[in-house]
Amino acid sequence: MDDQYLQNLSEAEFLEQYKKTEINKYKKPSITTDMAIFTVVTEPAPDKRKKAEKELQLLLIQRGGHPYKGDWALAGGFMGIDEDLDTAVQRELKEETGVDGVYAEQLYTWSAVDRDPRMRIVSVSYLALVDQEKLPPLQAGDDAEDVRWFTVKDKTVEIRDEMESGLRKRTEEIELELTSGDIKVSATVEKVTVTDGANTKTTMSITHRDGIAFDHAEIILYSLERLRGKVNYTNIAFNLVGDEFTLPDLQQVYEVILGRSLNKVQFRRHVEDMVVDTGKEIKTGAYRPSKLYKYNEGWVYDQWK
Repeated sequence: MDDQYLQNLSEAEFLEQYKKTEINKYKKPSITTDMAIFTVVTEPAPDKRKKAEKELQLLLIQRGGHPYKGDWALAGGFMGIDEDLDTAVQRELKEETGVDGVYAEQLYTWSAVDRDPRMRIVSVSYLALVDQEKLPPLQAGDDAEDVRWFTVKDKTVEIRDEMESGLRKRTEEIELELTSGDIKVSATVEKVTVTDGANTKTTMSITHRDGIAFDHAEIILYSLERLRGKVNYTNIAFNLVGDEFTLPDLQQVYEVILGRSLNKVQFRRHVEDMVVDTGKEIKTGAYRPSKLYKYNEGWVYDQWK
């Protein structure tokens, strides 16, 4: 169809003609959402003299069909033709967790040509956080063999710094391990960061995969990195505790996200404006009662504090 002819039409005529003759001119990728849904669970203490431990866990779905049949993947699915991305994510979250109004934020668009062997699929990843106490029992969907919460562990096993054509290049080898009962899946990801003055470009590639479908190991590690970065200057961690909580419980949530211990005094100074004392107390195990706090809805981040 001649472009000049189309432009001489009215807009209504143009759109009608375009849908008839032009709309199939280009191949179209499908759009999916992949969701890294995290929660923090409390593991019972072996005896009353010890405190209960918390673990960061991630929701994974065992694929019931090809490709990657039997492997584990992030929750997600195709965006409907009449949905926007955020609507599709909330629908999928409801279907996968049974909970409405879950915190979810868009992270990144994954568009490698060969990321899905079925067809050209572009995926938009989301980070979602849910409070374990609000979750109903998990139930696998029609296209899944199983659905489970996996404990998340990652570590950097090698770092190489070098100069290449005047650019600084850092290569990190990261091991990701996810466990649920007697099930263990893993992957090794190479993360390359190239710095040219003020410009930085980071790429990731999977060098070893054992039981994790597609490029989801990359998405998981990217989601962890963003979660850890945001926990220091936002209220994001409060999505992983109940409406009321103790400061030791809140500190443990921060610690399992960051993967390291925090100084008690410094932590309480960090969150003092973010919490409000409810005037209530709770007693657990052999320890003296702890004060219960709630999130301060009026908190605003102060970058100079």
